[in-house]
Amino acid sequence: MNDKDLRGLERMNALAKELLEDESYFKLPNLRPKDAATLILIDNRGPVAKVLLGKRHRGHKFMPGKYVFPGGGVEPADQRMPTARPLDRDVEQSLMRAVKRPSPDKARALALAAIRETYEETGLLLGAPADDTSGAPPGPWAAFAQAQILPDLAAVHFVARAITPPRRPKRFDTRFFAADAGVIAHRIDGMIGPDAELVELIWMPMGEARHLDMPAITAVVLEELEARVAAGLGHDLPVPFYQMLHRRFVRELL
Repeated sequence: MNDKDLRGLERMNALAKELLEDESYFKLPNLRPKDAATLILIDNRGPVAKVLLGKRHRGHKFMPGKYVFPGGGVEPADQRMPTARPLDRDVEQSLMRAVKRPSPDKARALALAAIRETYEETGLLLGAPADDTSGAPPGPWAAFAQAQILPDLAAVHFVARAITPPRRPKRFDTRFFAADAGVIAHRIDGMIGPDAELVELIWMPMGEARHLDMPAITAVVLEELEARVAAGLGHDLPVPFYQMLHRRFVRELL
């Protein structure tokens, strides 16, 4: 484990220590984490790579006012959305590790959830033009059908996984994905504003973004992403997995 990995663990264990020192911590129920996915868009067009972040509404109970990547829970319709290209085989295999009932369909749904949530929170449709989008399910995916776009899963990289600590009011088993901004195929305006889930979007240099007001795991994943980009961002790179076991965070590789 290198210095960067140790710094990430130190940051997460500082969070664990803070939680355990709170007298109310052990009074909360230990909820089962919900499958979730988030997407980091990378703009490589300039001299410095930038990432897209959104600022959450201060009225939200969950992470109010924090800078985050677009994301949310997996929905049943995500499994039914057709795609332009399938997941890379290495990505699919990594997504099926350390899960109770692994399946290619579940792996696929996780990546699709990240793309759908990105659309719902930013108005950005990620994918490729398609002549036939008739298989899109109703709901948010209908916007892709209307724009004649299908999600391109081959362009999606699986870069990290993290489970919210036990006894939190909301718990997620989140898969962090990344994709080049070139995969943005269409944009629908009006999704960002004072009454929306995200009140603003910003493109920030990757090395500077982690200094914003953001959850600890978001900053840690940004460091992980920097290292992966430096290593070529290959689909076959091992994926770091953070979770809290026996009152401390551990970092494993998938």
